[in-house]
Amino acid sequence: MKGRKRHLMVDSLGQVMKVIVTEANGGERVGAAYGLMELRLQYPELTERLTMVLADAGYRGDKFRLAVWLLFQAGVEIRENLKREFAVVAKRWVVERTFAWFNLYRRLSKDYELLPEVSESAVYATMLHLMLRRLAPAL
Repeated sequence: MKGRKRHLMVDSLGQVMKVIVTEANGGERVGAAYGLMELRLQYPELTERLTMVLADAGYRGDKFRLAVWLLFQAGVEIRENLKREFAVVAKRWVVERTFAWFNLYRRLSKDYELLPEVSESAVYATMLHLMLRRLAPAL
């Protein structure tokens, strides 16, 4: 199958906590639920602090809400634009800005990788580079 989807779990600053790369024809909710399970294993302390998951309209559904509740005892707020025209939706810019940062890197502008694990590693390496540049911009 040609094409990939990147499911990003970011914090409030837009820094990637977990990325899952799946086939383009795969369901968004399944990829996100898998990413949330991985996120819970990686950060067990997050279950006490996470109260709300903000998601795009592609993640709408009762099974996804149930998965979030079972993993984190948190609610899901779906951000969608029902008018199908341009509108600024609060907090959606956090994830969109992270995707825009990735477009600055040629390797992430298109998915050239054969394995999804390599693509995930490229996202983590890019995020590491962005954070290091912010910590020490003169280097």
